[in-house]
Amino acid sequence: MAQRLSKDELEADALVTGYVRALSFYKDNKTSIIGAVVAVTVLIAGILWYVSSSSAAENNAREAMTYAEEQFLSGNFENALFGDEDAFEPGLVEIISRFPRTTAGNLAFYYAAVSFAEIGDYDSALQNIRRFDIPSGVMGVAPKSLHGMILMQLGQYSDASSMFERAANWDLNSATTPFNLLNAAEAAYAAGNYNRAATLARRIKSDYPNSQQAPNAQRLEGMLSARN
Repeated sequence: MAQRLSKDELEADALVTGYVRALSFYKDNKTSIIGAVVAVTVLIAGILWYVSSSSAAENNAREAMTYAEEQFLSGNFENALFGDEDAFEPGLVEIISRFPRTTAGNLAFYYAAVSFAEIGDYDSALQNIRRFDIPSGVMGVAPKSLHGMILMQLGQYSDASSMFERAANWDLNSATTPFNLLNAAEAAYAAGNYNRAATLARRIKSDYPNSQQAPNAQRLEGMLSARN
């Protein structure tokens, strides 16, 4: 995880101060990003269950997921991850090890990524989101956004920008696309890739001028112009 700067270092370094300002949108909306991920999880799970086979392994995996899924959706993320030994209820970590190639195992990677992110273990969150087989269409946008958020938390800003841009392009629409484009622009700014940040900000203004993100894109473009 990226090393945190002290308050004095932040105040003394104008570039870092500018970076913190540029990331204000992301920080203000980090909770909503994770919240959106959790909110669509039930729908993603339903789709994955629907298309899965009815093999014995799939059925066993679904049954094993019952407790972990209930804990996850209740916000008890540590219980979801590690289960309840006294009640002989497996957690997501155990389910992944036992059923990695099933639909439930795949979904467990996603649940685990969200859960580890919620408890602040971003390295483990990254490992799990990388292994999740993301669905096509709009249902794949939230996992991509989550992946970008995790990379941001780890200080991998260039990779985060690319991931947010992939989320934006995963399913083009007037809601999630400008949202992720702005996150991509903010991450590009943090990475020092100012030309890319400006390009992404202009795309929001051009393609999504009425979006909630357009004013923030305008402000970011203004910050970038002030640097020249």
